[in-house]
Amino acid sequence: MALPRVAGLQECFPGRADQIIRVLPGSIRAHPPDLIPRLMKFSLRPLLPLLASGFAFSAIAPLATAAEKSPAPAFANEGERLRAALAAADDERLAATKAGDQARLEAILSNDLHYAHSSGKVDSKASLIKALTARTSVYESFHYQERKFTLIGAGLATMTGRVLVKVGPAGKPNELDLSILAIWREENGKWRFLAWQSCKMPVPAAAPTKN
Repeated sequence: MALPRVAGLQECFPGRADQIIRVLPGSIRAHPPDLIPRLMKFSLRPLLPLLASGFAFSAIAPLATAAEKSPAPAFANEGERLRAALAAADDERLAATKAGDQARLEAILSNDLHYAHSSGKVDSKASLIKALTARTSVYESFHYQERKFTLIGAGLATMTGRVLVKVGPAGKPNELDLSILAIWREENGKWRFLAWQSCKMPVPAAAPTKN
């Protein structure tokens, strides 16, 4: 079978063009004739001196195939997976908080929890669980206007955003519009809620009345 003539390859590697083409995967040979020179020029530039000196061409084929596929960086997919896991963990935290479920709260909250309310009060894990299970603080609803997770290091992530909360003594909830900063930490393979700081959003100024 006649091998395809690839523009520029004979000029780059006199006497070796046919040898290079034979070891390249068929998926690459099937592309337009100028693809291989472009791969050589941009993807395999550091290997050109080795090719010219008779380097083993079979070792180049997997690299050329990888360059052709151009996969997305692995960290992008991993980041998406971690953010989905964080969202699921936070959804569980909200559900456990509304239910006042001690076992679920124990599981999702870090032992090192620092929970700073918008009022200035600070709870530890023990004091927060006590208030929620005794129903002295009752969270009726959470509605995120914005929730963003940012991976800041191995096993650490921030959660920022804005949330509308109904909370207060049973039957007498206050409606709060909060800007939040929270930290999640991976502990023994599970994301746990480490810290929370919130502040009340300013009340919008009333529209001026028309005379």
